[in-house]
Amino acid sequence: MRKFFLLMTALVFTFQARVYADEGMWLLSLIGQVNMNEMTEMGLQLTAEQIYSINQASLKDAVGALDRGSCTAELVSPDGLLLTNHHCGYGEIQNHSSLEHDYLKDGFWAMSRDDELPNEGKTITFMIRMEEVTDRIVPELNEEMGMQERASKVRSLTETIVTEATEGNEYEATVRSMFNGNRYFLFVTETYRDVRLVGAPPESIGKFGHDTDNWMWPRHTGDFSMFRVYTGPDGKPADYSPDNIPLKSKHYLPISLKGYEKGDFTMVMGFPGRTSRYMTSWEVQESLEIDHPIRIQVRGIKLDLMMNDMMVGEKVRIQYASKHSRSSNYWKNSIGMRKGLKKLKVTEKKQQIETDFTQWVNLDEERKALYGSALNDIKTAVEGRRELQVASSYFIEAYFLGMETVMFGRNLRELEMALADPEPDQEQINKIITALKERAVGFYKDYNPPTDKKVMTAMVELLIDELGDEYLPSTILEVKTKYKGDAAKYVDKYFKKSFLTDQVRYNAFMDNPSLKVLKKDPGYQAVRASQKLYEIGGKMVQFEESYSRGTRLFLKGLVEMYPEKDFYSDANSTMRMNYGVVGDYYPRDAVLYTHYTTLEGVMEKEDPNNFEFVVSDRLKEFYETEDYGRYGVDGTLNVCFTSNNDITGGNSGSPVINGNGELIGIAFDGNWEAMSGDVAFETELQKCINVDIRYVLFVIDKYAGAGHLVDEMTLVE
Repeated sequence: MRKFFLLMTALVFTFQARVYADEGMWLLSLIGQVNMNEMTEMGLQLTAEQIYSINQASLKDAVGALDRGSCTAELVSPDGLLLTNHHCGYGEIQNHSSLEHDYLKDGFWAMSRDDELPNEGKTITFMIRMEEVTDRIVPELNEEMGMQERASKVRSLTETIVTEATEGNEYEATVRSMFNGNRYFLFVTETYRDVRLVGAPPESIGKFGHDTDNWMWPRHTGDFSMFRVYTGPDGKPADYSPDNIPLKSKHYLPISLKGYEKGDFTMVMGFPGRTSRYMTSWEVQESLEIDHPIRIQVRGIKLDLMMNDMMVGEKVRIQYASKHSRSSNYWKNSIGMRKGLKKLKVTEKKQQIETDFTQWVNLDEERKALYGSALNDIKTAVEGRRELQVASSYFIEAYFLGMETVMFGRNLRELEMALADPEPDQEQINKIITALKERAVGFYKDYNPPTDKKVMTAMVELLIDELGDEYLPSTILEVKTKYKGDAAKYVDKYFKKSFLTDQVRYNAFMDNPSLKVLKKDPGYQAVRASQKLYEIGGKMVQFEESYSRGTRLFLKGLVEMYPEKDFYSDANSTMRMNYGVVGDYYPRDAVLYTHYTTLEGVMEKEDPNNFEFVVSDRLKEFYETEDYGRYGVDGTLNVCFTSNNDITGGNSGSPVINGNGELIGIAFDGNWEAMSGDVAFETELQKCINVDIRYVLFVIDKYAGAGHLVDEMTLVE
């Protein structure tokens, strides 16, 4: 027994030692309790109140969630000017592009506020305040409750809390579960709905390196774009109107031209999407054997087919640029994640934690009663759902995400229900049709039937090859029977007969909608057949009870097992802060990657015959004359740098802030050697890749000639 406790002491020390300052996505309201001393020692000059305050303007007021959390952006002027990543604004840049105005290729700069481009559906959300409400929820729960009863109780309690938080104001509120359902936090937010495109560099800067350099270091990408937030004349959130005015920023970030040195303090604030740091070994294996391989396989096929068509015609290149970019990002992420999980032996490390946890639990009868079945519950659920998980993954990737008209056609479900009503409400039907026609404009603008036809044929063939009949939607089963497995023949008929594949036929149907025609349409039949996914999900419910209970109790037990450790909750698109330092790393034996790159590296990578590495003549002129203005130092212009901040998807566009609260860069990527980071943070290898703010300003001011935008900002020389 004495040996065991000596071992446990060592394990606690080891567990603590692995939690370096660079690891952790911390809730802002808690930083004063757990992080300030360490951050101050590392170089932070601010107080906790200057970072997060509900009584005065603070850093949190300058950082917002784009599109409900897909990316992060930061205010950099008193008039609502935003900076984020180029890839975060890519959809809007693409949407405004045409053969006549190719903003993807040439870039876009609004030379006056009248030139700023509105974007339907683009939003930014700022946090007003957050508050832990665990003590209002958890005491009302108990371990005898089943999952449904527990969820119902939580829902009832959170509705009351949200109602109280929004009473007498125009804010939004939500209560989010943290620490696998062991703690709960209230977030009160405000969302602005008029966000206009202000500027974006050409792809040769904003996406320099494209897929080849994605997730890689050294990096030379000017990954930024600019937007502006507008409000109604009263200063409140409003839909787009020519009468709207620029947001009067509560706080905006001053910008440092002083640069950084290795070891300098860095803080990143943003809205990280999802991590699974407390995942068990069985879940890691599930992702290694199912999730990542299927995503890699399916998206690899789709990406090749899209790129083939994009390389042939400029119109298709513009139409599919954003689609290809979104799909490719997580395709390559899965490749790197799978490789990293294996190389860093994450499964084995998780197994060691589980062994230690089991030993700790077995030392106490009360602990055995509470936590004794937690790990087995998780194991049983993950192993039991395996076949269903395979089917679900293929269905989502190949059917929903692989067939454009099926995804788009889901919008017609509301129309079907309205038409099927025994007493149809024509006024309501007309409203639905108007909305569907408006939605169709954007869809068909970026839709190329020949490309979708190729992808759909490949996806149908893949589903037939990979899934058993019990998991196939009825339309795909029909390919096996009626069409004798000939996917091309089925798809040919689909494209000839379905109005979803042609905008003219789509609008003609909308002008004279018929329930009978809708139900007979091959495209809509494919939409209705997607119900199979929900049947698969229904079968997975049998494993959710034990899985939910197991994951909740496992994490609760870990927190109790290591009482001296400051745990942070997994990312879930809520506002977080993390901190670290600027630094280099050794990716492999005898190889050192320095902590910054320069414009010289752009020129070294140039390949005029490869669209991924084209360099414009204008940028080369600045390089050759070393004309960088106040943004260069001694004839050198820094482009990107690395720090050991802890980020993930959703952090794209997050500000990288120095110890004085000044902006020094914009986070945009992680590095290839530590792609396992969403599951297990790798202290020695994991890096946050950032575009240097001085390169951003150089491109805006010198390259684009949009110095009026820089004049809005507060620069610290």
